[in-house]
Amino acid sequence: MIFFTADLHFGHDKLVARRGFDSVEEMDETLIDNWNARITDADTVYIAGDMFVCPVRRIRAILDRLAGIKILAVGNHDRTWIRHRSLTSAFREIAPVVEYFGPRDTVVVTHYPMLDWYRRRHGAIQVYGHVHDACDAPYSRYLARMRGAYNAGVDVCGLAPVTLAELRARPRGL
Repeated sequence: MIFFTADLHFGHDKLVARRGFDSVEEMDETLIDNWNARITDADTVYIAGDMFVCPVRRIRAILDRLAGIKILAVGNHDRTWIRHRSLTSAFREIAPVVEYFGPRDTVVVTHYPMLDWYRRRHGAIQVYGHVHDACDAPYSRYLARMRGAYNAGVDVCGLAPVTLAELRARPRGL
């Protein structure tokens, strides 16, 4: 199966309280457990950026525990750790924008939300992150109602990767 997620922020102490946890370790363990409860090694997970905000040694330990084939659209918090080849080898692909061409859907995955994307006028979907569960940017209300644009951030997706059908079924909004 194909899954989507964004803004996991493993190791990011600034998100602990916001997400209702008592520690970074508790938050990270919950994210890992939620991921592995849904993902098998046969599944592919498209990550719309901001996967890690922690030391390299911690990243390797987390990656080794996450099931599935991982494809990353680079986010602003990924730019440092992706320089380490020992970590990037855990991903099938890493790029600023990645695309999924399924039997019925074309999906453009990017960390930053876009107002236009490849084949949008032909029904292609955009899956994005970066905005978490709230955004005060002037475009946020427009994007939240834009046909075919979906926020896959864990903060609005139950702290777990989701399918495209689940993204489509979620109430519109950030």
